[in-house]
Amino acid sequence: MQTEKRYNDFSSFIRRKFNGRVQKVSIDAGFTCPNKDGTKGVGGCTYCNNNTFNPDYCQPIKPIKQQIDEGIEFFSKKYKTQKYLAYFQAFTNTYAPLSDLKKMYEEALTHKDVIGLVIATRPDSIKDEVLDYLQGLATEGNFIKLEFGLESTKNKTLEAINRCQTHEEAIDAFNRAKGRGLHLGGHLILGLPGESKPDMLEHARRVSELPINTLKIHHLQIVKHTMMAVQFKKTPEMFTFMELDEYIDLVVDFVELLKPEIIIERFFSESPDRMLIYPKYGLKNFEVKYLVEKRLEERNAMQGRLSQVSH
Repeated sequence: MQTEKRYNDFSSFIRRKFNGRVQKVSIDAGFTCPNKDGTKGVGGCTYCNNNTFNPDYCQPIKPIKQQIDEGIEFFSKKYKTQKYLAYFQAFTNTYAPLSDLKKMYEEALTHKDVIGLVIATRPDSIKDEVLDYLQGLATEGNFIKLEFGLESTKNKTLEAINRCQTHEEAIDAFNRAKGRGLHLGGHLILGLPGESKPDMLEHARRVSELPINTLKIHHLQIVKHTMMAVQFKKTPEMFTFMELDEYIDLVVDFVELLKPEIIIERFFSESPDRMLIYPKYGLKNFEVKYLVEKRLEERNAMQGRLSQVSH
């Protein structure tokens, strides 16, 4: 018998929504970012190396349909019957003319096994005309998840990591995207340079004020070939890392402050060992999920128990 979850978990939401298993298939459609190409900045975010999360099959030189087919082939070895969401993951996936976006998104949606899109983007890179178009796709019965990279709710931190966006821009993007039939997601990194534990817990309060459906959180990682890797080598005192046990406790504190309606998709993510410099916890996502669930139980903690946002 499965016990009641102490937080609003993503896999249960997916099972309820689609009445079965659904897998995301990553696509690299060859996008860039406004803080890489000089529009808002150069060099990109200090922590960013997209190779840390792109699967091998996922390369922009391949057609989108081919990337989906190869992704499905990869996952179908593990799970026989399932549907797929095309996950536009690398860089800023709304950062192109609408005509180009339509071609890419529609190529993915015409695949017989794809039932929707997950589109990762920046809050400062989503135009109303794109939101109108995505709303139309959702109205036609497609599941459209729009995932905004928040990373932090503190402007001082966003400036320090060369994010070239403000939290006010994130609030604006969520407000323009709400009420359109889109599933709105957000992404946060816990442990960015200069942030204290109270700062990180404040993120939970501020995210709870957004019209957000799903949240991903994970700890800061230093990966190779990033500006942060250089900073870590030259000025390690910029960074404060948590022991795993400390991180688990922080996540539980965070979850208790988070509005109970927000679905939590992820507590943790570890880059491949060949890319990762520090910290090396050596655990998989599901193992950390188990540790968080165990700690929630030990502390008799529940998502939203300390949330002050009206439900």
